[in-house]
Amino acid sequence: MDAPLFFKGLLIGFSIAAPVGPIGVLCIRRTLAEGYASGLVSGLGAASADAFYGSVAGFGLVFVSDFLVSQQAWLRLVGGIFLLYLGMRTLLSKPSERAAQSRGTGLPGAYASTFFLTLTNPITILSFAAIFAGLGLADAGGDYLSAGILVLGVFLGSGLWWLLLSGGVSLFRDRFGSRGLLWVNRLSGAVITGFGVVVLFGLLFVGD
Repeated sequence: MDAPLFFKGLLIGFSIAAPVGPIGVLCIRRTLAEGYASGLVSGLGAASADAFYGSVAGFGLVFVSDFLVSQQAWLRLVGGIFLLYLGMRTLLSKPSERAAQSRGTGLPGAYASTFFLTLTNPITILSFAAIFAGLGLADAGGDYLSAGILVLGVFLGSGLWWLLLSGGVSLFRDRFGSRGLLWVNRLSGAVITGFGVVVLFGLLFVGD
């Protein structure tokens, strides 16, 4: 394995995932309300989407990149509406009295929702392409092994961030009673809804 290439991918994946956006808020809320597993799986959904976009950039899949970027208005529209839905549902939800028994039931949905939300931002492809080019990683020349090592690093780096975030947040979970979790729902729901409004408002300035 090309260790330097792998560690570069690890650093890129960690750096792309670290800025706290709607996915981060959602992961924090799910960790507090539903437990560590739900928060971690939510993060891994985002990490999988990061790996997908890293693959598009790393393997030079220009046709996929061009298509997704050309459809960014529709993708953002769907993503913005979904954020509004998640935000309002979180804002109005009450803390579960049996969170410990429901940790495993919603894991596929937790994974799928964050995977979908991350995919609705195709500009991430351009971020990966720019970073790869800046680090001299865009000249694979058909070297699929190197590209695969790089993408693996991206996935694990992103996953490492979500592991640290959900693990850190879970340490404080026991300090939140039902009233505290209610305010977590209200605050995170308002923030996620706000992100949805920003995404939809931003569509007014996206050119044809």
